[in-house]
Amino acid sequence: MRFIIMSTSGPDNICSASSRHTHPVTALALLVTLGIVFGDIGTSPLYVMKAITGATSMPDADYIIGAVSCVIWTLTLQTTLKYVVVALRADNHGEGGILALFALLKHISRPKLYIVAVIGAAALIADGVITPAMTVTSALEGLSIISPDIPVLPLVIIVITGIFLMQRAGTARIGKLFGPFMLVWFLMLGVLGICSVGLAPRIFLAFNPWYAVKLLIHYPGWFLILGAVFLCTTGAEALYSDLGHCGRRNITISWIFVKAMLILNYLGQGAWIIAHAGNLPSGANPFYTIMPSWMVIPGVIISTGAAIIASQALLSGSFTIFSEAMNLGLWPRQRIVYSSPLKGQLYIPAVNWSLLAGCLLTVLIFRTSSGMEAAYGLAITVTMLMTTVLLSLYLVHRGVSRWVAGCFAAFFIIIEGAFFVANAFKFMHGGWFTILIAGIVAAVMMVWRAALNVRRGFIEYRRLDELAPILSDMRHDDTIPQYASNLIYFSNSPDTDLVESKLAYSLLNKRPKRADHYWILRPQFTDEPDTLTYSVKVLVPQTVFVVTLRMGFRVMPRINVYFRQIVNRMVADGLVDITSSHPSLRSRGLPGDFHFIILHRIFSPSSECHPSVRRLMNLHSLLRRLGISDEEAMGLDTSGLTVETAPLIINTAPGRCIEPEPPTGSLGSDDKK
Repeated sequence: MRFIIMSTSGPDNICSASSRHTHPVTALALLVTLGIVFGDIGTSPLYVMKAITGATSMPDADYIIGAVSCVIWTLTLQTTLKYVVVALRADNHGEGGILALFALLKHISRPKLYIVAVIGAAALIADGVITPAMTVTSALEGLSIISPDIPVLPLVIIVITGIFLMQRAGTARIGKLFGPFMLVWFLMLGVLGICSVGLAPRIFLAFNPWYAVKLLIHYPGWFLILGAVFLCTTGAEALYSDLGHCGRRNITISWIFVKAMLILNYLGQGAWIIAHAGNLPSGANPFYTIMPSWMVIPGVIISTGAAIIASQALLSGSFTIFSEAMNLGLWPRQRIVYSSPLKGQLYIPAVNWSLLAGCLLTVLIFRTSSGMEAAYGLAITVTMLMTTVLLSLYLVHRGVSRWVAGCFAAFFIIIEGAFFVANAFKFMHGGWFTILIAGIVAAVMMVWRAALNVRRGFIEYRRLDELAPILSDMRHDDTIPQYASNLIYFSNSPDTDLVESKLAYSLLNKRPKRADHYWILRPQFTDEPDTLTYSVKVLVPQTVFVVTLRMGFRVMPRINVYFRQIVNRMVADGLVDITSSHPSLRSRGLPGDFHFIILHRIFSPSSECHPSVRRLMNLHSLLRRLGISDEEAMGLDTSGLTVETAPLIINTAPGRCIEPEPPTGSLGSDDKK
């Protein structure tokens, strides 16, 4: 007799009604969006025009107008059209980013598509390493205007360390704190720009895209210009990754204001440069030179605060990327701290401290923002190219004609390809650093995924309908000592009708385990953010049950709590009686105990397998040290838990046959004589 019980739930209680989290558009939500999402792209005026003027020895009016035109149309085409208009609609249950996009496409018949997602995600992580170093250094270098003797490098290290220390607080609290500050920042950008455009009204010609085209055609160092211009849109990918924190409509509406303030500031800096083309201070940053002298100190303070927030935008996106990667089988499981029951509140300590180490290393290697400009941008162009590929496939998947999707892909691949070529010229000057970081992260992701697939191939399964009658008989076999009242085995079986052979061996052979109730618990971590659902299959009434528990990557994994909720509901429905079977306890209505068992499959170096498999399994064992144990990943109470080990591979290759010794006392040839 078999029953199927299905239940859906919200993120707080597995027995509650299903609800999809939405982000209403309110003044407070828009303010929080400014604080969480736009920090990275919003601080680009700190260094973009400085990089543009540094790309030539004599920046005349035509050069500046053309360069500002490139900035305006890059923000319009790359950030607004591709990311705000198109990419933000490609959400995985409200979540954005390249891995969320891959999750929407992973079921289509393109087995190597994950490589595109892995390369893009790894490059974005590399960008997250250098962004805090770049923005904070650019902001604090404004102190050199006050006094060249001020030690900038120690201040940069102190500020960056403080940024990472505050991550534990969670993005909601940070957003409420940073939102008003970023509003002041963007208003300051706009006001400074408005006050400076009158110095050279010709700068408004930059709205004409012909000036951008003319500059790139006639200027021989076009790749230097594009490498500098690209810095204005590096935060677009982080904007997409932070979609789940604020929602599409809040980001879209806020971007209208943010883009206007950015363009005004670029126009103002361009006008100031044109007006002072003959006597530009060497190495001066136009962002600070357009400020009145009395405003430099407040400007440095506000800029440093904005740089801190810019770092936060990348860090919150990095936490999301790694949490998605874990559920997609691309990264070892890490300890995740949920700062709040609200959506989006997660913090990964191991990721946080690793990124801090990378940022400090970046500062110590490159030391100045000018040195970091060479390393900045190359990795993120790779991410943008990968996102374009996935977005094009997503458009086809959603019913958009292949012709339209192809034009979309071709258009942005040409633009981003040009940016990639321009940034590739900076490889030897610092671009190698971010590519090295991206390469390490990508290698870990691909090795981990390949190892998991190989391990799954070695696992053998047994049908549960063959095992269930034996378990039913064991329940009533008093000659077998009772192991527990409720025995719960964790299973990774892809089917509710199957169970791992090693699990059956542990139950029946290793040590027969008698229990009143046998539970096969199948926890499944999904790529949907807030999913928390379960289903129960009753194989033998009151005896054998299969429970499938599905959890999204933003759901706190508290298996004990969720399982208890499921059992309580089954008790209320009369499907199971968990009262102890011991007469002295049953007469008092006391429930039986619960005992969990996890099987850990260990690869032995002595296993008979192909050398490539052996190398992959050894790498998997090494990478497991980066993560946490299965019991910690599922939030289990270890007081009622047993972890059993079993070999992953059983040697089946024929070996040398062993010969029996002759019987003791038998006559040898000499005795016969």
